[in-house]
Amino acid sequence: MLRSLMSTLIYSAILFTVQSAVAQDMPLTQILIDGEGWEEVARGYKFTEGPAVDGQGNVFFTDIPNNRIHKIDVASGKVSVFVENTGGANGLMFGPDGRLYGCQNGKKRIVAWDTAGKESTIAEEVESNDLVVTREGGVYFTDFGNKRVWYVSPKGEKRVVDEGITRPNGIILWPDQGTLVVTDFAGPYLWVFRVEADGSLSSKQPYYMPRLPQGKKESGADGMTVDSAGRLYAATFVGLQVFDPTGRFSGVILKPQPAFLSNVVFGGPKLDTLYVTCADKVYLRKTKVTGIRYFDTRPPGK
Repeated sequence: MLRSLMSTLIYSAILFTVQSAVAQDMPLTQILIDGEGWEEVARGYKFTEGPAVDGQGNVFFTDIPNNRIHKIDVASGKVSVFVENTGGANGLMFGPDGRLYGCQNGKKRIVAWDTAGKESTIAEEVESNDLVVTREGGVYFTDFGNKRVWYVSPKGEKRVVDEGITRPNGIILWPDQGTLVVTDFAGPYLWVFRVEADGSLSSKQPYYMPRLPQGKKESGADGMTVDSAGRLYAATFVGLQVFDPTGRFSGVILKPQPAFLSNVVFGGPKLDTLYVTCADKVYLRKTKVTGIRYFDTRPPGK
């Protein structure tokens, strides 16, 4: 009981510091550009997911039923196949080693592909949905069906670091990588954790409260991204919901089409363009803000 209380007090102090240091009013007008809307990038897929950005701003995404990963070349706008026979790859993210990490749930593995598309195994005998890769090369991933969050250390040691979220789905880190966020597809909250030095998680709290569809108790919260100011963007049933660093709701960016919105990432050479996967299509939208790449983000003051 005492340990739990101390953990809560410490976390509350962290949140108070963040709230004191960051402006609370961060409306969508600071993000959206007048006259700019969603533009279709690619179509004709069965179900798109897992957008990830590389060091040049190119965006990769999965077409899960067709077992393919596609690449959007941001210089030309052309879409090509990067990898075939992906084993049902879902969530993707580039790591500090330049490889593309992915949840290969069809084969119960976490894997990584090099620039030539050669596959390596990171962890085996695990179920997975989405992942985030730290600057040190550690991997956090969600286990949707078993209500778990896992961690794989840079040395390849895997362990469960949280249990109990109803349907843990999307997963992302704050820009300083000291806080981890996990969406609950079947619940009304997005959960946050403090990341400890050994990769373990502490101070679990319901921090963000997304808007729900009328008459529903599930947010349908899926993939997420963050921008360089610390705003969080979450794909949900009602659209792309945005929150400021204090957890305050900033607004909803409407979906580009009525279909399910699964995930989001910032891409392009300047990381100032939102890319979303929405059922059979991928869309982009230019913004006033910029995203981050976790593999080239440094701790404050370093």
